[in-house]
Amino acid sequence: MNNWITLITSLPTENATVRQRVWRALKASGAAVLRDGVYLMPRQPQCRVTLEAIASAVRAGNGSAWVLQLKEPDIGGFSALFDRSADYAQILNQTTSLLARLTLRNAAATLKQVRKLSKSFTSLSDIDFFAGPAQLQTRTALTELDSRCNSILMPDEPHAAVSRVAKRAPGDFQKRVWATRQRPWVDRLASAWLIQRFIDPAARFKWLQHPADCPSKAVGFDFDGATFTHVGALVTFEVLIASFALTQPGLQRLATLVHYLDIGGVQPAEAAGLESILSGLRTQITDDDQLLAHSFSVFDGLYTAFSPAKSGTRKKGAGK
Repeated sequence: MNNWITLITSLPTENATVRQRVWRALKASGAAVLRDGVYLMPRQPQCRVTLEAIASAVRAGNGSAWVLQLKEPDIGGFSALFDRSADYAQILNQTTSLLARLTLRNAAATLKQVRKLSKSFTSLSDIDFFAGPAQLQTRTALTELDSRCNSILMPDEPHAAVSRVAKRAPGDFQKRVWATRQRPWVDRLASAWLIQRFIDPAARFKWLQHPADCPSKAVGFDFDGATFTHVGALVTFEVLIASFALTQPGLQRLATLVHYLDIGGVQPAEAAGLESILSGLRTQITDDDQLLAHSFSVFDGLYTAFSPAKSGTRKKGAGK
């Protein structure tokens, strides 16, 4: 975007009430600060209305204010001033934490927290002028938590589907061949780990040069037309979790990592480290079976680190 509007303002130092009112209005508006007294917003009708209203309040308080159109310099960078990823991360982290601790006993209290987080999310979305993956990821997580709470509190009531993820029974997917694209990256590696650790301990994996090469009896994942692949805002790893109703707390936190490294969104603290490790393994190891075997140790370690001590063990007999 090359065209912006800016508010240039100067407030009298003796009028603390007006200064505080204007500061609160600017903060609520989502305006970016270029420098002291200079505020920036995208050139959108509602943004102009907002800045004009603030300018009027400044003038009424014996200050000076101008709302002007501004062309972005060639070096660009204005859009980055409106990055809300860190704000979404706070909401997403709280949501993920609540989901990990959700039980029958705390479902009602959790639902109240969901309502508060949803209000915060709505307020943030209203000033997110360049919405990206982080907004969709956070909305999906809130919707999932809300649905889980209501399912616990009102098990006999029908609930709107969060997405079109089909529910599956692990018993129907035992001792299967699971096929995906060769030279796997984070979503395929993590999904294969999830399959063997929590769904099909005897799973065997086939690497496809082309998705069309998938054998008819194999279970495809992470390619167009596969049995398990992206749905809405969910990556394949998240779809598998939802499909098989896996509720282990460590998986939810691991899912935020896989989601970010695969399609973006809110960046977890561990993302850069995991990306470097997997990238190094992928560069060093050319055989996909060996790459998968080495990546399993990485995901095992992360899952253990992300799991509460009392629930950090896997199912008996899961995995190799």
